[in-house]
Amino acid sequence: MAAMQNERLQAFVDEVAARTDLLQVVQAYVPLKRKGGRYWGCCPFHQEKTPSFSVEPEKGFFYCFGCHAGGNAFKFLSLIENISYFDAIKLQAEKLGIEMPRRKLSPAEEKRERERKDLLRVNEMARDFFHNCLTLTKIGEPGRAYLAKRGITEATIKAFSLGFAPPAWDKLSAAFQKRGVTEQLLLGSGLCLPRREGGGIYDRFRGRMMIPIADERGRVVGFGGRVLDDSVPKYLNTPETVLFNKRYLLFGLDRAHHAIVREGYAIIVEGYMDAIAVFGAGVENVVATLGTAFTQEHAKKLMRYATRLIFCYDSDEAGQSATIRALSILQNTGAEVSVLRVPDGKDPDEFIRKNGADAFRALTKQAVSLVDFRMEYVLSHTRHDTLSGKVQALHQMGPVFQGMRGGAMRTEYIKRLSSALMLEEDVVRDELARGTGYVEAEPARSPIRREVRRVDTALDKAGRVLIRLASEDSGKLSAAEAIVPLESVLGSVQLEIIAALKKGLPATELQGSLSDGASAELSRALVDEGLLAGRTEEEAWRDALRVLKKAYLNQQYMEHSQLAEKYLEAGNPAYRVELQRVEAIKHELEEMESV
Repeated sequence: MAAMQNERLQAFVDEVAARTDLLQVVQAYVPLKRKGGRYWGCCPFHQEKTPSFSVEPEKGFFYCFGCHAGGNAFKFLSLIENISYFDAIKLQAEKLGIEMPRRKLSPAEEKRERERKDLLRVNEMARDFFHNCLTLTKIGEPGRAYLAKRGITEATIKAFSLGFAPPAWDKLSAAFQKRGVTEQLLLGSGLCLPRREGGGIYDRFRGRMMIPIADERGRVVGFGGRVLDDSVPKYLNTPETVLFNKRYLLFGLDRAHHAIVREGYAIIVEGYMDAIAVFGAGVENVVATLGTAFTQEHAKKLMRYATRLIFCYDSDEAGQSATIRALSILQNTGAEVSVLRVPDGKDPDEFIRKNGADAFRALTKQAVSLVDFRMEYVLSHTRHDTLSGKVQALHQMGPVFQGMRGGAMRTEYIKRLSSALMLEEDVVRDELARGTGYVEAEPARSPIRREVRRVDTALDKAGRVLIRLASEDSGKLSAAEAIVPLESVLGSVQLEIIAALKKGLPATELQGSLSDGASAELSRALVDEGLLAGRTEEEAWRDALRVLKKAYLNQQYMEHSQLAEKYLEAGNPAYRVELQRVEAIKHELEEMESV
């Protein structure tokens, strides 16, 4: 049974690979221009102005000469979507409409799976229903007027599939039941509620602007409804379902995660309309919490894409308190946290409507650090002119200092805090240490790549030539190993590729089993136009073997010279044998130089 399942899974992977077009996959994320037989664009994995990202469709590989990311189509998807290699295959299969083979589910599992699919289908139907009500009917006129007043364009309405819930008790439920949707499913989705008397159901959302809420993969899992007047509740969300849990969801992340990776940071706002306004203004790396506090689950999701997080909550007291709570969640996570303060107590939506998108972009560059924001907040909320107030301020600042990286930065902030509290620096330092025991925090790994300036040696290039030619002719490996023991001269990354090539699989099929470094190195070996440097493949092959053999002989020369010296010092006559080997190696090197 297991063998049969593995065969079906391999057949699935083979079919997805066969139907996957690397160029089509990459162009969905990166604008490319053709130059010769390959395509070039600015790398989506690090910031650059001059294109160094190359795609070679015929060979099925991409490579960035700036940050050294590389691989096949699935490796590209895994990097840009921050998912595993196999999840990238499954994602591509979904796009191609290829169903993945699955083990037989238990009756309970099948029931849960049907329920999830049914809920997703109903939510998509509801999204289209609300959107059509807004854009195509007279019923949506109040909603259109409201959005126009807030400066929301038709393009943004379409991008977010914004809608309007009719101000009636059963417009949606009646329409959906006619289309075969059961009461049970409408109740389970949270779109409807049971009537208290007489049986039946009625619509949960009525007379509200409707905002579809999607998961990271863009699947509609719930809704947020906003009133058009001052009635309460101002916002009404889908209740918790098997799909919808506010602790795990961030509004807009499905649209924003590529921009977050590209820009290197995420902007977190409080509400849907703030996120929509900021996104509509062209600042796409923005997400919003769903009317709930920022959670550890939110932090984990965002830090898959960037470790720099900018909070832009409302400037009122409630917004500042929410910011402080959010910052406490991120303590000791390694996140680089800052706070964007909107002037005059405005929220981001209101600020953009009054001052424009460029003014908001300028604000992002003025975001203050977590320490500065916390210090201002603490000093404005404690009576630090009294002894008890000073101690209270120090205790409230302690956790911030505990997570601070860099001794120079900590020293500078201790100076500022000492000055503000009118205390000696040593007193502040001692009190902070006593109260928190703060230590240096280890920075979390950022998923954002950086440009790496790498100086390649002749040995590096020779190894790539061997890999390139061996990927087309496996006999090259045994021929090379008959001349040079490759494990003695090549680095671990290239040796990993060679070990994989010995399995006899095509290079594009090796990606899932290679480390990121080996995957990128294989890609470079296959797509680097400068590798042959105007030589034929046979000339490059001979030159590579020469470099590999020379490196091996030099290594042997050093080893035997040191061994001869060691034997001589110990009075061991074996030094003569070692000296003979040294002379033989030296002679062989001289012959190589003379050719």
